Amino acid sequence: MTTVFVVNSGSSSIKWELIDVESAARLRGSIVERIGEPGAVADHAAAMVGILAELGDELPDAIGHRVVHGGSLFDEATLITETVERQIGALSALAPLHNPANLLGLRAARAAFPGVPNVAVFDTAFHQTLAPDAYTYAIDSQVAAAHGVRRYGFHGTSYQYVSRAAAEFLQKPRESLKLIVFHLGNGASVCAIDGGRSVDTSMGMTPLEGLVMGTRGGDLDAGALIQLGRAGLSFDDLDRLLNRRSGLLGLSGHGDMRDVQSAARAGDDAAQGALDVYHHRLRHYLGAYLVGLGGVDAIVFTAGVGENSPATRAATLRGLEGFGIELDEGLNRARQGGARVVSSARSAVTVLVVPTNEELEIARQTAAVVGG
Repeated sequence: MTTVFVVNSGSSSIKWELIDVESAARLRGSIVERIGEPGAVADHAAAMVGILAELGDELPDAIGHRVVHGGSLFDEATLITETVERQIGALSALAPLHNPANLLGLRAARAAFPGVPNVAVFDTAFHQTLAPDAYTYAIDSQVAAAHGVRRYGFHGTSYQYVSRAAAEFLQKPRESLKLIVFHLGNGASVCAIDGGRSVDTSMGMTPLEGLVMGTRGGDLDAGALIQLGRAGLSFDDLDRLLNRRSGLLGLSGHGDMRDVQSAARAGDDAAQGALDVYHHRLRHYLGAYLVGLGGVDAIVFTAGVGENSPATRAATLRGLEGFGIELDEGLNRARQGGARVVSSARSAVTVLVVPTNEELEIARQTAAVVGG
């Protein structure tokens, strides 16, 4: 049995799972929250010592860490050395809200579990297959190169898992499939996948670009930020606006899709307007990726909203019968777990719901690295 301790470290929390890779079983798991707050665990190192005590004799064979940004340096899961740790730290400028927190958990684990190999699994790595025309922004190339300004993409661990799971469900080689995968949670993105390789994705240099999300607005004319800056908003003000006060929350006052849908059903015009904008953006990217791929074998919905909101799937795909895309209303509304088809028998394009499992994917990639 190969066990991997999967760590997702935030600025004030550590979410962890102990996974048996061979059976794909979750053996243990929990979350340590409010790290550093009064009356709670003092810091990440103390939190990791507590987790170590909780595990007792169940020491892992390896530790896999979710690291949000690997920049252009990392295109696959990587064994953590002192050099790799420094490189992750240097990339914090590209993900100031995420990489420093990921590093805290990484360093705490290396101290608490001496001798156990640690592996970094990067959210951006899956998208390193993007071609230059897909990742290049049309700004001064010297400025872009100096500051790492390009599309990196995120949710790559989820896309890796879901694209493989979709191929297995369809009983077809992943290398033969063209997929459009919607990862719709509080953070949301979409990815065009051709033969198991990311060829386009909606998030950009940061997770702010693309779809409408819970508290992030997605695509925005950069000139609007210049205008707001001239009006007196500081960089910190803009950061809070774009990351915490936009998206569904900014449009409706509700950041959770379930609350927005409930309010819309009750006649709240702002909530309905937010849903309209949300769905418009989904359809915008669907059309772009259908053309970019030159057709598609399957459209896949995953993550919290994607897996659990029939209304979102229906709104995204309405009226597309002429493109060979047709939902089955009964299948779409059926409440069941696991991977499943929600398209009609007449649909030329298969529409799937595939639950994601990023922790298992991190465990698998970690085991592969450690196992050589």
